[in-house]
Amino acid sequence: MQLIVLIDIGSTFTKVSAVDLDEARLAAHFQAPTTPRNVNDGLQAALTGLGEELAKVGVTSADVQRAQKLACSSAAGGLQMIAIGLVTDLTAEAARQAALGAGARVLKTYAYELTEADRDEIARLQPDIILLAGGTDGGNYTTIIHNAKVLAALDLKVPVVIAGNRSVAPEVAAYLKHNFSTYITANVMPEIGRLDVEPARQVIRQVFMETIVQAKGLSKAEELIDGIFMPTPAAVLRAGTILSQGIAGHTGWGDLVIVDVGGATTDVHSLGSGQPSRAGTVMRGLPEPFAKRTVEGDLGVRVSASPLVEAVGADVVSSFLGWEPERVRALAARITAEQDFLPQTPDDVRFDQALGYFATKAAVSRHAGRISEVYTPTGPVWIQEGKDLSQFKAVIATGGVFINSSAPAHMLAGAAKEASNPFELKPIDPTYYLDSDYLLAAAGLLAEEYGQAAFRLMERSLKCVR
Repeated sequence: MQLIVLIDIGSTFTKVSAVDLDEARLAAHFQAPTTPRNVNDGLQAALTGLGEELAKVGVTSADVQRAQKLACSSAAGGLQMIAIGLVTDLTAEAARQAALGAGARVLKTYAYELTEADRDEIARLQPDIILLAGGTDGGNYTTIIHNAKVLAALDLKVPVVIAGNRSVAPEVAAYLKHNFSTYITANVMPEIGRLDVEPARQVIRQVFMETIVQAKGLSKAEELIDGIFMPTPAAVLRAGTILSQGIAGHTGWGDLVIVDVGGATTDVHSLGSGQPSRAGTVMRGLPEPFAKRTVEGDLGVRVSASPLVEAVGADVVSSFLGWEPERVRALAARITAEQDFLPQTPDDVRFDQALGYFATKAAVSRHAGRISEVYTPTGPVWIQEGKDLSQFKAVIATGGVFINSSAPAHMLAGAAKEASNPFELKPIDPTYYLDSDYLLAAAGLLAEEYGQAAFRLMERSLKCVR
């Protein structure tokens, strides 16, 4: 057996999976609470537990010690970024998409010229990385230079990734060189209407490995493993891309959506072009990336339970459950205060499932595009903004609220299009799958060197739920 150990150091739990590469199957899985003061403690506990599970199938401790160990992480707040561009709907949005696709949590996006108030706010936000864009290649250059000068006055030692007008990128870096480490990469929008976010994503990942892991104290884990290679959301997006597009010898699943409901946030990943499915529809806005990620900071089932109820509406949740709104708010407040909350009673279970359903429903609604009818002198025209997910046939759920539920499909129904919202471009009658072994992030790590094994592992582990 050729063994590889794949590790996800989360903010709450450290999950470890041992995969038999020869058979592309899960050999064992274990998780232990993450220990923020010294991640090695939680990691060592997880690896010890994994070793005990593997011993049951005849794998020795020496085999585990020799196994390659790869990790991703969302601990210590994950990768937190600020994106800066020229125009809100163009280069600023392109910068935001690059940051999200790299697995970051985008604290804020800025457009146009930064003000002193913006500078002070950035200092308070304390990002891990700043992504500075602005101007197409050969286009506007004054704004990105102005913004570099404003940033240069910050007493903030963070990396800056420069992904704007290439004509002035070296000049922009020169303004920042005394206080910041700078990385120049390709423009996220080299010309109007064309995105090129992948080079920026790769540089962000490089910076994450080189500097952020050290800054967050995660480098201690490298005493036990071979390295932390990417943020966890980037690993999930990588896994989704492999599963959607396929790999040599394996046909992909086609267009799909991944919903990851957590305690604090809900991530949605869509893999597919999202072009209009309705004939005669005109696209408005930036072209959508094939691999798109959004993260909703107010939609979660533990620390964000109260914000989720407020975002959806306590009256909506209470009507769904048949409870009084005051009871809904009180239980949400209790869960928000007790982040290690576990459902104990049948009503607790019902409420947990309701939170999972509404987090899924709201997050996929925000992620999906919309259509609207506009009347012109030549007649009505349908306008699409965002990604059309209506023909996406697979929705994959990951996260504890799904995995620990007896009825995950009921929560996943929130991802589907509803007759009451005909203009939302959510999936129509999709098939639901469950990442029951927490393997999507592990598969994304595995895909870096063993793409075929990662694909086979996902096909075996993702279970259809109804």
